[in-house]
Amino acid sequence: MKMNKLFFTPVAALAAVLAVTGCKHEPVGLTPIPGPQAAEVPQPGPGPTLNSEQGAAPIAAAPLSSFEGYTEDRAALGGDTIHFAYDSAVIRNGEIPNLQAVAQALGADSNLKLLIEGNCDERGTEEYNRALGERRAEAARQALAGMGVDASRVRTISYGKDKPVDPGHNAAAWARNRRDDFVLLHPPTGGS
Repeated sequence: MKMNKLFFTPVAALAAVLAVTGCKHEPVGLTPIPGPQAAEVPQPGPGPTLNSEQGAAPIAAAPLSSFEGYTEDRAALGGDTIHFAYDSAVIRNGEIPNLQAVAQALGADSNLKLLIEGNCDERGTEEYNRALGERRAEAARQALAGMGVDASRVRTISYGKDKPVDPGHNAAAWARNRRDDFVLLHPPTGGS
């Protein structure tokens, strides 16, 4: 009996410490939330290689002013959404045809621009999901640049877990919500 007490007391204490501290994923950096005072801060992301989260230097972001007045067309590239594995910003090989379709659409008209919206599932903190959504959007931006798309025509935004396409609370819903959506941007039409 005394032997059990000597053995189980330290094990129970260790289990309690591990339960309290747990394992946390710390965000690499906070994603600026767009708004009137949004800072122009380029976010590092994976390089042109699609299967690596380590990469080359980030591609500088175009100023927000160069996107003013553009009209969103969500339907044009609605079928080209790409999805990600849990806790990952690596673009899977099966998603490359969708990226190629986006690159082809942009190549067809040099006046078009693109907004990439990074999204996450409901798990994780708000800050962590904002950062992960930004890394996902930036990974797509870098991949498109590697396919010949001028990176100054592409903006990214992270919605984190704020815009799920599936409100479910299960693995299938989470898989659908881990995505990048592509929004085609048409230039402003003649002024007044």
